[in-house]
Amino acid sequence: MYEIVSRVSMAKGSIISNEIKAPQIAKKAKPGQFVMVKANERGERVPLTMAEVDKANGTITIIYMIVGKSTRLFSSLKVGDFYQDITGPLGEPTHIEKVGTVVCVGGGTGTAVLHPITKANHEIGNNVITILGARAKDYLILEDKMRAISDEIHICTDDGTYGHHGFVTDVLKEILESKKVDQVIAIGPVPMMKFVSKMTKEFDVPTLVSLNPIMIDGTGMCGGCRVTIDSKIKFACVDGPEFDGHKVDFDGLMRRLNAYKVQEQCSDNEYCKLKENS
Repeated sequence: MYEIVSRVSMAKGSIISNEIKAPQIAKKAKPGQFVMVKANERGERVPLTMAEVDKANGTITIIYMIVGKSTRLFSSLKVGDFYQDITGPLGEPTHIEKVGTVVCVGGGTGTAVLHPITKANHEIGNNVITILGARAKDYLILEDKMRAISDEIHICTDDGTYGHHGFVTDVLKEILESKKVDQVIAIGPVPMMKFVSKMTKEFDVPTLVSLNPIMIDGTGMCGGCRVTIDSKIKFACVDGPEFDGHKVDFDGLMRRLNAYKVQEQCSDNEYCKLKENS
């Protein structure tokens, strides 16, 4: 059992941050790794990257958006409640080295995944330029934390309520055209990572992305998280979750992510009806 010691509601309540007591996981966790989280006996195992790790206090922080039954169940848990199971750290950690200028691009809840990676790049001495995107100002997360570990930061919103009115790729293009960039790290919605990778390929800039395919066990046994990288099948849970963005089959990834949309919606609808009637 893993106790929730802090709960923060973000983005008008649609995004939740949980700090959880998990000393053994916190002790070994590295940037880029994730955990499999399960609320209760009948709950689904959900992969979530650790947004923060506090080794001294033995806690990890996960941030998720309420999009279906499982995350809705997570959001019902309060401070003092427990997750039944948390397994990790899983996946390969991010390879961090001093390369020069690194542009970190985060979209939506992908910023939570990007945070520890950006921090590690900042601490090793890279010049960190951060670009954060959200559909509106109210949906932007971790701005203060990202600003504190960035040498330069740009904010983009789809509706123009804050920062640049437009997409992260607009700002990224300006940076690539005006500065020498040694690496780009992009984490967020699949279409965002696809178009960032497409752009950086034109500029011949190495690009790292973190993939979020359907995942069941997180240890490479089920094969559900298979992705195509450079025309070869890889498992995101053990070979990733990070890959060379120039080699990812993003269209195939999007098709797999949409494979169970109908079933996911039905499950969410049934859960909401049960909650209304309880």
